[in-house]
Amino acid sequence: MLNLAYNNSTVVNPGLYTNNLADETPKKEEPHSYMGIIGRSDKMEQVFRLIDKISDSDSTILISGKSGTGKELAARAIHQSSHRRNRPFVPINCGAIPENLLESELFGHVRGAFTGATTQKSGKFEQANGGTIFLDEIGDMSPDLQVKVLRVLEEREFERVGGAKSIKVDVRIVAATHRNLADEVKKGNFREDLFYRLYVIPVTLPSLNERSSDIPLLVDYYIKKFNQHNNGNVEGITDDAMDFMVKYSWPGNVRELKNIIERVVVIKGEGRIMSSDLPDNMKTKEDKVIRTSIEISKEGICLNSAVNEFEKALIFQSLEKTKWVKNKAAKLLHLNRTTLVEKIKRHHLKPHQFHQCSIFESQPSSN
Repeated sequence: MLNLAYNNSTVVNPGLYTNNLADETPKKEEPHSYMGIIGRSDKMEQVFRLIDKISDSDSTILISGKSGTGKELAARAIHQSSHRRNRPFVPINCGAIPENLLESELFGHVRGAFTGATTQKSGKFEQANGGTIFLDEIGDMSPDLQVKVLRVLEEREFERVGGAKSIKVDVRIVAATHRNLADEVKKGNFREDLFYRLYVIPVTLPSLNERSSDIPLLVDYYIKKFNQHNNGNVEGITDDAMDFMVKYSWPGNVRELKNIIERVVVIKGEGRIMSSDLPDNMKTKEDKVIRTSIEISKEGICLNSAVNEFEKALIFQSLEKTKWVKNKAAKLLHLNRTTLVEKIKRHHLKPHQFHQCSIFESQPSSN
């Protein structure tokens, strides 16, 4: 058996394995930044505290979150805070590589294992020896490969494709997915035994519209970043434009915000970002989010405005539940019908006007 288990006397240059370091990670720690992750909202502070607690263990971690929420940044923060920080961090996107190539990418292959295998190749697990392997979008992995990854989790050993020798590795496994793996298990798409092997320490990243108080910080950070990269001179953003950004639903999360700021900085070049510089879909009522989950920032909040928005959200929710039958909606809210009609007019509510983000919605069990 070939034993690659990490020996403290072995020295490997971690720079060999960090060429894919996410460009969101600043060389110098930014204000309101944790290991390169921008944020100071309560939800992100909870994530940062959890990372502090779990980083130095070798337990398997499963990071859940929608696309664009920064799952790889979180995985890198875990690695950089751990005792493995000077060893390699090796990411691989399991959903971006064809199934017939993914096995070789993960485990390597011997010469002659298949057509085109003219030399022996080490896989990502070998490259991560002593450090951390990040299995991104593990929910997209085929059932056959799930079995082989399960074996590595259980025994910390595997064989190269076409090989007979077992290879032992000392590696910390961090996986991530945008899927609800508990639901995928019920559907038969994901192995239950692998799910519970991965679900040792769950980390859930909030979507951007769940931490809207971080949007101004992210906008400021990316303006500075893309000014520097493109020799731009964009000086900031108007209050009107920022209002649109804070109220936008952000289906693409931080990645979408980053791309929009890059586009505006490159095209505008100088001055302040105005609402006219933003994409049209950000400025339509259909894409504004009514937030009944309100977060109080460190600077405070206008109570009257918050109460007004909360009332607006509840009225809209009652109308949606009753298919806009005002008598039924009024009963749900314990209001007279005439009072409800007045409030609908005052808030300018119309069917399908808003996407709703409600504090009453339950979260998936695996997130």
